[in-house]
Amino acid sequence: MNSWPVQDAKARFSELLDTCLKSGPQLVTKRGAEMAVLVPVREWKRLQSASKPSLKDLLLAPSSHAEIPIPERNRFKRRQSLSPD
Repeated sequence: MNSWPVQDAKARFSELLDTCLKSGPQLVTKRGAEMAVLVPVREWKRLQSASKPSLKDLLLAPSSHAEIPIPERNRFKRRQSLSPD
């Protein structure tokens, strides 16, 4: 992964984008600190789908039910209805 100072990334954005599409993710730095990564859309979508399990995966996972908080029942009392006078 190539590293681009933010000033170069701004000045040569078209080149940054072309390099990203040809060579993969590109790192953008600001004052030497890593700030952002430019990735192709296909890679971004793959990463997004990999980080979020499907509902089916959650339901079939052996530990899925243990992580779901179940609220207490009847914790709050209902308000009495106002009767018309």
